[in-house]
Amino acid sequence: MKIQFAPLSVPLHRRLQTASVVQWVFSFLALAQCCTAAFIALFFTRFWLLCVLYAVWWFKDREKPSKGGRRIHAIRNNVVWRYMRDYFPITLVKTVELDPRQNYLMGIHPHGVLAAGAFLNFCTEASGFSTLFPGITPHLMMLSMWFRIPFFRDYLMSGGLVSSDKNSASYVLKNPEGGNVLAIIIGGAQEALDARPGSYTLLLKNRKGFVRLAIEHGTPLVPVFSFGENDLFEQVRNPQGSWLRRVQHRLQKIMGISLPLFHARGIFQYSFGLVPYRRPIYTVVGKPIPVRRNRKPSEEEVDRVHEKYLNELSKLFEEHKAKYNIPEDRHLEFI
Repeated sequence: MKIQFAPLSVPLHRRLQTASVVQWVFSFLALAQCCTAAFIALFFTRFWLLCVLYAVWWFKDREKPSKGGRRIHAIRNNVVWRYMRDYFPITLVKTVELDPRQNYLMGIHPHGVLAAGAFLNFCTEASGFSTLFPGITPHLMMLSMWFRIPFFRDYLMSGGLVSSDKNSASYVLKNPEGGNVLAIIIGGAQEALDARPGSYTLLLKNRKGFVRLAIEHGTPLVPVFSFGENDLFEQVRNPQGSWLRRVQHRLQKIMGISLPLFHARGIFQYSFGLVPYRRPIYTVVGKPIPVRRNRKPSEEEVDRVHEKYLNELSKLFEEHKAKYNIPEDRHLEFI
């Protein structure tokens, strides 16, 4: 393999963009382990009392990830996220106005390997969410297990992440004054196993829990598609039925997270590494699908709304794919 090195005279702003993406990748791959190790290690130092105090506060605060989280605007507006935005770059595209007096449930597609578009658009202000959708507060759901890690849980909540359980979802959607968005990456970690350049396969055919949730609260459904999300990383070939896919599914059942074997470029060379490629992401927010409230929806009603959601998502993809260089013969595939 011929290694292509980065030129020595790289402009400062490009170095900062790369550094911002490296710290973001690190935060999801290693920061959780570092936080756990630091918390344990502090018990064996003279700062052990701080750990005890944090543990007490952590116990009292344990329900916060299911109660809307605790966002910190200084962190959401940090300049590092703007450098990350410009690295790819990432653009949030609005197609219709959203009424701030209404709550919404947004379905985010696809997951990609590390959900870069979802994180930057909904957990930071780098792409201007609050400017595009004034009066609306986004809450992106994440696996509850991550909120059990000391310190790391506070980092996650600072951006607007909340735990992915029904109580957490209901808390966000029950706001009587409206203005809340519950953003769910519907395909979840399992969909990451199909994330590779040129792939438009979505794990959505039998995922209907979000539809039932929307019906129970009478919350409009908003399809969102991130063009380019799957182009950031290459992935080791793992077709359905292969030994690698079976191992990955088994590990997911045990650990709760998928483990895609991905690679892209390095920090100082462009041939191999874990830094994502510089490829643009356009996150297009579609129009709301009205949903009539029903506390106990039937399976037929859920299926009907789910089918309408699939149609609207496909329509959104077809209407915008030409703008983002998607071949005319490529269409969404639901599995």
